Amino acid sequence: MSLRRAEEDRVPRDRVGEALAWCGRLWDRIRVASLPAVAERVRLAFGGSARAAAHHRGFGLSSKLLLLTILFVMLAEVLIFVPSVANFRITWLTDRLTAARLAALSTELAPEGQVPAAVRNELLQTAQVRAVAWKRNNERRLVLPADNAPEVDQSYDFRASAREPGVWNELMLRLHLIWDALAVFPAREDRIIRVVGEPPGVPPGDFIEIVLPESPLKKAMIRYGLNVLGLSVIISMITAALVYFTLNALLVQPMMRLTRSMLRFSESPEDGTRIIVPSERRDEIGTAERELAHMQSELAQTLQQKNRLAALGLAVSKISHDLRNMLASAQLISDRLGSLPDPTVQRFAPKLIASLGRAISFCESTLRFGRAEEAQPRRELLALRALVEEVGDSLGLPREGAVAWQVDVQQELKIDADREQLFRVLSNLCRNALQAIEQQEPVRGRITITAHREGRRVRIVVSDDGPGVPELARANLFKAFHGSTRKGGTGLGLTVAHELVTAHGGVIRLCEVERGAAFEVEIPDRKA
Repeated sequence: MSLRRAEEDRVPRDRVGEALAWCGRLWDRIRVASLPAVAERVRLAFGGSARAAAHHRGFGLSSKLLLLTILFVMLAEVLIFVPSVANFRITWLTDRLTAARLAALSTELAPEGQVPAAVRNELLQTAQVRAVAWKRNNERRLVLPADNAPEVDQSYDFRASAREPGVWNELMLRLHLIWDALAVFPAREDRIIRVVGEPPGVPPGDFIEIVLPESPLKKAMIRYGLNVLGLSVIISMITAALVYFTLNALLVQPMMRLTRSMLRFSESPEDGTRIIVPSERRDEIGTAERELAHMQSELAQTLQQKNRLAALGLAVSKISHDLRNMLASAQLISDRLGSLPDPTVQRFAPKLIASLGRAISFCESTLRFGRAEEAQPRRELLALRALVEEVGDSLGLPREGAVAWQVDVQQELKIDADREQLFRVLSNLCRNALQAIEQQEPVRGRITITAHREGRRVRIVVSDDGPGVPELARANLFKAFHGSTRKGGTGLGLTVAHELVTAHGGVIRLCEVERGAAFEVEIPDRKA
């Protein structure tokens, strides 16, 4: 019997050793296969840059995911392992009670119930107990006594009648059984316990009472615990590996791809090849990829447009510089024309001189703008009607038989504004209206300017009966290179008008009309 028990002890330990060795080999393969690959992907993704290293010091998402997965799976295995050990202890003791009952039943075959000492010792050894008592027919009798009555260190009662009903009591009983099972491991080797229970086949009210050493139970629980531990380690590693690689593929790798794309795009935002290509996923990751691609595309286009505007501004500054010199020469010639006695020359020379002066002033302001010096409005009270008529004269309005010109502004209406800047605003609006009318067939239309004062504000409306503003141009109406409504247009006229009106603290807006287009300009007076 001792040889068979030793063989039983050796076989589970060999199996556990083989299982643990197999787990070690599996972990080595996972570590060798995954960690260098992850390191290589991170190195390629971030290019060894200092900025990427600053963002990824410590544990990355993959490492955190792996550690948390192992931790939670091991925690789940512990929650399974402890109750299973407690259940094994109860089963083992119940088996001892059943064996003790069979041994007690065998005593009934002895003459007058007296069992020889040799037979009694064999029965006790088979049942792995020291003594057996049996309560039967309301009579408790020591059927298999021990040679030397051992001193009992701890008693356990497994009878169902000893339990109190209720969910809370049942929960506390389970916790108490787990605590009793864990207390077996630190207990001393020679501890003697007493167990009372109702094994299968015992009539209600009867019970078996046994006294036995706890050391065989402890050894059996250790063997069982090692087997469960080895199996738990295998299940934990397989589960952790499956969960890790699944979540890594579904979540971590897409997040790392988003991070790599953002870092790579930030190095050269104008490079369109660095924009992320969204996947076909329909979940939150796919939405994030599509939104990131959209933002990167818009940012790249905006930066490209800024660069074009910067280059255009430099070119305009150079052109304005040369144009100013040429206009200055033309102004000198126009001054000499003003001294001629011809009535026609005397009529148009002042307007020509004023136009040349305005052009020179505009070139100078353009040069200042190119140096990032914003020209503040030099405001004064001026007659609005005279300025509007001057705008019409500069555009050649009215044009007989083609474009009518109507001014509905009172002579006494004054406006607090910069004369030159307001001239440019109205000139740009009227020029856009004239170009819109000239696109019609036949070329026929009317441009109307109305103005009135409301308290400390002056409202000016420039309207026409042309084709109107297309819907596609309304969203980007005051943006450079986006708000043009005609072929070859740049859209700068409305942009300049918007900037000048805003510099006055005013507002320019497109009004809703049945036909044509109407722009309203609102200029407030200066604060007292």
